[in-house]
Amino acid sequence: MSPNKSTALKHFIASKTSPKRQYIIVFLVVCGISAVCYLLSGFIGYRVTAFVLLITVSIIAMLFDIFPVLLSALLSAAIWDFFFISPHFTFHISSTEDLIMLLMYFVVVSVHAVLTYKIKQIAKVAREEEEKANTVKLYNILLNSLSHELRTPISTIVGASDNLLNHNAKISEENKQNLVLEISKASLRLDKQVDNLLNMSRIESGFLQSKKDWCDVNELVYSVIHQLEEPLKNHRVNVTFGKELPLVKLDFGLMQQVLNNLVSNSAIYTPEGSLISIHAEIQEATAHELFVIRISDNGKGFPADEIENVFDKFYRLKDSKTGGVGLGLSIVKGFVEAQGGTISLENAPAGGALFTIEIPAETLYLNNQKNE
Repeated sequence: MSPNKSTALKHFIASKTSPKRQYIIVFLVVCGISAVCYLLSGFIGYRVTAFVLLITVSIIAMLFDIFPVLLSALLSAAIWDFFFISPHFTFHISSTEDLIMLLMYFVVVSVHAVLTYKIKQIAKVAREEEEKANTVKLYNILLNSLSHELRTPISTIVGASDNLLNHNAKISEENKQNLVLEISKASLRLDKQVDNLLNMSRIESGFLQSKKDWCDVNELVYSVIHQLEEPLKNHRVNVTFGKELPLVKLDFGLMQQVLNNLVSNSAIYTPEGSLISIHAEIQEATAHELFVIRISDNGKGFPADEIENVFDKFYRLKDSKTGGVGLGLSIVKGFVEAQGGTISLENAPAGGALFTIEIPAETLYLNNQKNE
C-alpha cells in the first residue's frame, strides 16, 4: 500500500470511529492480546510479552487518537506488571531490573504514542494544505476557462444584438442574417457550457439518478447525429449495428448526452473529411448481456502519456484547441458510471481515437428474434 493510501486509511479509521468507541476498542484489543500472551506465558516469557504489547500499542497509536493511545499504554503496562512480572497478581515488583524495565516500557510506549500523534497531526496539516492547493488550482483553471468560454459568446450576443437594435436600418438583409446566425451559434455555445457545469454539479453532488427505460438504440444514435448536423456537415459518419439489435434498458437522456459529447469531440478535433464511426451491439457476458457502443475516428488520436487523464475534471490536452473547460469527457464518464457501466479510451491501431462504452443492460428482443 502506498504512503498516501496508508495515511488516508489511518485518517479514515480515526475520523469514522467515535471517541467512546475508540476507548472500547483499545481496551478490548489490549486485554485480548494480553489474554493470548498469558495463555502462552509458559512458552514466551514476560519479556517477549512486553515486546508483543509494545507492538500492539504501536499499531493502536497509528490508528487512533492520542488519549485512547495513552490509555492503551497505561493499561498494557499495568497488565504486564500484574500478570506477567513476578510476583504475579500484585503490583509489587521485587527486582530492580524488572522495575526499570516496566518504567522504560511505559516511557517508550508513551513517547511513541505522542510522536505518532504529532506525525499524524503534521500529515493532517500537509494533507489539508495539499487539498487547499488543489482546490485553488482547480478554481483558477475553472475561472480562466469560464472567463473565456462564457464571456466570448456573451460578448458576441451583446455585440450582434446592439448592431441589430441600433443600426437596423443601415444593415443589409444578408448582414442581418449573419448577425442572427452569430447570436444563434453563441447562444448554443453558451447553453452547452452552462449545461456542462450543471451536469458536473449533478455528478459531484451524488444526486444523479439513472432512469432506465426501454430504448431503441437506432433512434438514440440517429437523434444525436441529427442534433450535431451542423458540426458534422464536413465529416463522414458511418453507423453500424450488431445483428438483431434488441431494445435495451438505458437512460435515454444520459446516453444521448454521452454520445453527443463524444461525437462532437470527434468532429471538433479531427480534420474536415474525417470519418467518424459508431458501432453498437449486444455481447454475451457471464451473468448478463452487455450493451457495447464504440465511437472512433481516423484523426491523430490522443498523446499516449495523456490518455489516463482525459476523463479528469477540467483536464485539457496540452495542444488542444481553444474552447471548452475540460468537462465534456468527465461528464461522459459520470453519466456512464451512473448506469453501472464503464468507458475506456485507446488509440486505434489504424490511427485515431476509440472510445468503448460497456453497460450491463436488460434487453428485449421483439417477436422473439433471439430464438429464431
